[in-house]
This record gives sequence, structure tokens and C-alpha cells, in this order.
Amino acid sequence: MELSAAIFDLDGTIISNEDEYGEAFKIILKRLGVDEKSEYPHLGGIGVAENWPIFIKKYSIKTSKSIEELATETQAEYIKLIPRVTLQEGFLELVEELRESHILLCLATSNTWAIVEKLYDHLGIESCFDSVTTGEEVLIKKPDPEIFLKAAEKIGVDPSECLVFEDSRAGVMAAKAAGMKVVGVVRDKEQKKFIIEADLLINNFDEVSQDDVAKL
Repeated sequence: MELSAAIFDLDGTIISNEDEYGEAFKIILKRLGVDEKSEYPHLGGIGVAENWPIFIKKYSIKTSKSIEELATETQAEYIKLIPRVTLQEGFLELVEELRESHILLCLATSNTWAIVEKLYDHLGIESCFDSVTTGEEVLIKKPDPEIFLKAAEKIGVDPSECLVFEDSRAGVMAAKAAGMKVVGVVRDKEQKKFIIEADLLINNFDEVSQDDVAKL
């Protein structure tokens, strides 16, 4: 493919934080009387608020709190855990390689700008990106392609010249629907099953180069 831009998802893709979000969701679920045992109870890629209607239906939760309130509480617990969040192996090296080839770099996340800023402060990665698109800027979250199409529009690049890095099924589906090639970032065997439709699968960013991208 002709590559003009790389679009990176945030949570679970360039940062290792699914454990932290899993813990945050479980804390709020416990307050609601649900003893969740799963390490990753939430559905990745779709956004924090978007997970709560799923939980409420799945566990028949009775609460007077709104979805917005539950999402806010979840984010508050996650923020406490941000000091534990780390960058994925090889990310900074890949950024440097792409920069040397004048590839534009974008962040496209279903998360909020407030969370992005806190992660920027913690990890010092703000300078890695030419543009940022958050879930607050779209009407429909992943698997709808809107967020990736908006990211491409911001930098004036045709979707066919964009490569997406994603770790969730919703993200892979969104990238495909946007007409973009997608690299799936594998966390474990179970999660791998859900992103198998990606054009390329990697365990970390050390495993991908521009030569690999050119073959997609």
C-alpha cells in the first residue's frame, strides 16, 4: 500500500492499560452488587460510557445513576491507576521510523480528551502525533468508521493511504469499514480471536516495519 498516515488507537494499542480499565469497571460493578470475576469485563474499543448499558442489561442492574454518572465514576477509578500504565514495546521506535519517512501520525481514540491529556502528562507522548481525534468528536463510536474517517479528514489524507493500529474487534471493523488497512495488536490468545480479520497481526511494535506495511 501507499502509506501517507498511520492512525493509532490508544487504549490497549499503544499503551498497556486493559488491566487498569478492567479493575476500574469491576470496582464500580461491585458497588452495584455485581461480583465480576473476569479480568477484562468490558468490551474494548467502544468507549467507557458505551459499556454501561451492556453491563446493566447483562446483570439486570437496578440503579438510579445515569450512564454518564457510571462512566464518570469508572474514569475516576481509572485515573487513580494511570501511574501503572506503560507504553507498548517498540512504539517510540516505530514512531521515529515513520517520522523519518514523513508519514503523518494520528491518534484516534474512543476515550475522552481529558483522559488523553492525563496520559500525555504521564507518558510524555504528545509530540508523537500530528492530530488527535477523540470519541467526543463523533456521533457514533466504533465499530462505525466515523472516527477514522474524521482522523483522515483532519490531515487531508485519503483513507486508502491510512494504516490503522488497533487492538479491539470494534476497532478492526471500523478501520475496515473506513477503507483502511489495519494492523491488529495482540494481547493474548483469547483477544487474538476477535481481531483475526486484521491485515497483519503483531505482538508488539518491534514486529512491524515499513517494508511489512508496503506488502499490505
